[in-house]
Amino acid sequence: MKPFYYLLITVCCISASCRQQAEQYHPDWSADAVIYEVNVRQYTPEGTFNAFTEHLPRLKDLCVDILWIMPMHPIGELERKGSLGSYYAIKDYTAVNSEFGSLDDFKAMVNKAHELGFKVIIDWVANHTSPDAVWTVNKDWYITDSLGNFVIEYDWTDIAKLNYNNNDMRRAMIDAMLYWIKETHIDGFRCDVAGNVPVDFWEAALIELKAVKSDVFMLAEAEEPPLQQKAFNMYYAWHLHSEMNKIAQGLADANELRHVLELMNQRFPAYTIPMMFTSNHDENSWHGTEFERMGTAARAFAALTYLLPGMPLIYNGQEAGFNRRLAFFEKDEIDWTDQEDYTAFYRDLNKLRKNNPALHSQDKGGPLVEIKNSVPNAVFSFEREVKGNKVTAVFNLTDKEHSVAFESDYSKLKAIDALTPWEYKIFVQ
Repeated sequence: MKPFYYLLITVCCISASCRQQAEQYHPDWSADAVIYEVNVRQYTPEGTFNAFTEHLPRLKDLCVDILWIMPMHPIGELERKGSLGSYYAIKDYTAVNSEFGSLDDFKAMVNKAHELGFKVIIDWVANHTSPDAVWTVNKDWYITDSLGNFVIEYDWTDIAKLNYNNNDMRRAMIDAMLYWIKETHIDGFRCDVAGNVPVDFWEAALIELKAVKSDVFMLAEAEEPPLQQKAFNMYYAWHLHSEMNKIAQGLADANELRHVLELMNQRFPAYTIPMMFTSNHDENSWHGTEFERMGTAARAFAALTYLLPGMPLIYNGQEAGFNRRLAFFEKDEIDWTDQEDYTAFYRDLNKLRKNNPALHSQDKGGPLVEIKNSVPNAVFSFEREVKGNKVTAVFNLTDKEHSVAFESDYSKLKAIDALTPWEYKIFVQ
């Protein structure tokens, strides 16, 4: 038998004070939730709210919970990219993109989703608008250069950056967010490039949002600890996602996974929720599908996102094994033909999460405790336990077969003597 390597045990410690803060911070319904991203334009041939609504029973059977609707506001025409434009170049915060239907259609979709037990959050783009947005009549609501031109960021030539030194603009932004909660009864917001907007704005906004909807849920498209202190429930686990891609490509090993998990524990409040993912709209369109980036390791890493402390994300089409980049500025369409039974794969993972409290998010779930094994650079083995429910997992994070032994009295692990490439095993006790 190979000698054991003694490794640092990764534990997400949650103190009594953190537990109390988490109980006040996260809606109860989020503990076992799975988030599902909806690209309305590309979801169906029609690309409408009404057409998407027809899929809700299927998604209920898939056992997802939170429907994140990508931006459904009117898109600017000035400097528009492509023929249909970017969803993230907002022209009017309190209107609906006619491409998708009417306000009544959106309300009907939300109402039906609520009837079926879903929560609905919408994408919120607070950093910028389109350069011809209705707000541009207020030039001082925007950052301008020395010539008075709107400022853009990155290569986003179809936007104008907002000025958060202007209190009137801040007031209008919060009022627009309140409009959607009051008018359509949505359950929260996924906030685009949240780190480019001042933290104090988000904290002030949350106070007013919670006054109307006490269990509002906030997701930051960012990985910045200050945002998670008081303003947001969940953040993007970008660093972990990047390292999973590298491991799948043979550019890193299991030790890097341990390292990034430790960094997450050190940097973020113990009660905040990392969103785990192998794809999303940005990854799919700009960096490739999970199969392009992860190859034959895609299933293993998808499963891992369900086992680690956090909340897993499914981007529409993943549950059908869709393997193509969706166009971003044009009409495209998801092929829902599921040739390798990915629907059953994700349904089983969703049920595994719901049926095992150990896998629930942060304060409600069990801490991650690593089980030492004989090939730590290749195999990541761990368990999570809470209130007598224990889930144990072993992942071979390489494209090679490995003989492995464990320092554990868990009988089923002792029965494992080899793991094939990218093989994983999950045991429930």
